[in-house]
Amino acid sequence: MKGKRRGKGVISENVPELQVLNNLDVKKKDQSDTVELKKELGLIDGCAIILGVIIGAGIFVSPKGVLLYSGSPGLALIVWVLSGFLCLVGALCYAELGTMLPKSGGEYAYIFESFGELPAFLFMWVALIVIVPSGNAILSLTFSYYLLQPFWPDCQPPDLAVRLISAAVIGLLTAINCYNVKWGANLQTVFTATKIIALIVIIIAGLVVMCVGEVNNLADPFAVTRKDTGVEDQNGRLGNIALAFYSGLFSFAGWNYLNFVTEELKDPFRNLPRAIWISLPLVTLVYTLANVAYFVVLTTQEILDSNAVAVSFGDRILGPMAWIIPVFVACSTFGSLNGSIFAASRLVFVGAREGHLPKALALINIETFTPIPALVFLGFLSIAMLMIKDVYILINYVSFVEALAMGVTVCGLLWLRYKNPTAHRPIRMPIYLPIIFLIICIFLIFVPICTSPASEIGVAVIIVLSGIPVFLVFVYWKNKPKFLQQFAVHLDKTSALLFKGVQEESSKS
Repeated sequence: MKGKRRGKGVISENVPELQVLNNLDVKKKDQSDTVELKKELGLIDGCAIILGVIIGAGIFVSPKGVLLYSGSPGLALIVWVLSGFLCLVGALCYAELGTMLPKSGGEYAYIFESFGELPAFLFMWVALIVIVPSGNAILSLTFSYYLLQPFWPDCQPPDLAVRLISAAVIGLLTAINCYNVKWGANLQTVFTATKIIALIVIIIAGLVVMCVGEVNNLADPFAVTRKDTGVEDQNGRLGNIALAFYSGLFSFAGWNYLNFVTEELKDPFRNLPRAIWISLPLVTLVYTLANVAYFVVLTTQEILDSNAVAVSFGDRILGPMAWIIPVFVACSTFGSLNGSIFAASRLVFVGAREGHLPKALALINIETFTPIPALVFLGFLSIAMLMIKDVYILINYVSFVEALAMGVTVCGLLWLRYKNPTAHRPIRMPIYLPIIFLIICIFLIFVPICTSPASEIGVAVIIVLSGIPVFLVFVYWKNKPKFLQQFAVHLDKTSALLFKGVQEESSKS
């Protein structure tokens, strides 16, 4: 882009609205501090982000998609293990990109570097219009439902109460992450530990049942019956296995979130790959063992019929302590929501820093060194999604877009290998790993295209393409009318004063 130097947020002074931000009378708390996102996240924090975002409500509420399509407990467990391994392959590819291009923003930053502005903008457009805020809304709704369930044991909690509490918890977590990065990171660590403990409780309970000899449900683990699957064989056996892998791979969604905060990670060249090597095998292990526990205690049909598998498990095996399962589910979704708000806000910040969003969102508070405008903007989008009655359907519309973004990202890795083979790469994966993951992404793209209604795919394509005119008007078009330039200046000034924010400074400049 004209007037901008690529790098760590260094923007030249010939952009009029930015001059206003630099000339504001805002004093830094400590004049010796450079105003930038601080490197406050260590290895434990990195692991907590990956584990905390991956382990949401899914493994507790509805881990049955894999079983539904695989048709047997034995094959389902194999799919769980292989899905974890394949996501590890993808995470290692992202580790190469994250250490070669140590920028926050995840896929956005890597697509920008590989293929330019428009593809990166379209990813950010879909992510911020649908994927991230609707995901946050769903997590908050799940948290509120399980928080209120004990007060309405015989019926559904009032929808209005669920949505109001959801809005409140989004606001609370946004405020915490605005106030202090370390507070948000510590909160993430605590709730990640809580959900790991919850899964350990389930695993130990299942092992106790196995030790007393009650393993009838796994007597023939690979038996496939139509009653068990409940799925007509319309796609054929291989088609159903493909759908089982599709469910399994998306159950590990969130493994890439640490790449959104690379600039805040201490020693990212070591801690990024280490966090991946620790987190992905660990979550694969606990997912697999938790499913073994479910299969030991509940029949296949009971799992498929249950609206909340972990709750059914607790009712069967934990007796008077069964109430802890809904509490654990609420804690799990709370932690996932915190991780998502923390990481995804950096996508907003980096997008604004690159000029793809208003510069008012690329400011850092001079006292907390957090991107408060970006956090508030994301919180507003997430709360707005709560107004949509069936927010869940939005995820169905754009599920394959997430896979498409991953595919484009790994294509970028291969392109950068060809375009810039001598670039410094602290980590260099064997070439077959990105090729394998590219094949996985192609699979994830085409499964929903082949199985979803044409209307859903059409809506997804429209959402993506709608970003093109937005890009042309607000990013590509440089000679905007004077009133638009004045509005941008006013917006930047208001944001700077309201949030005590200034532009990011480069510690190297």
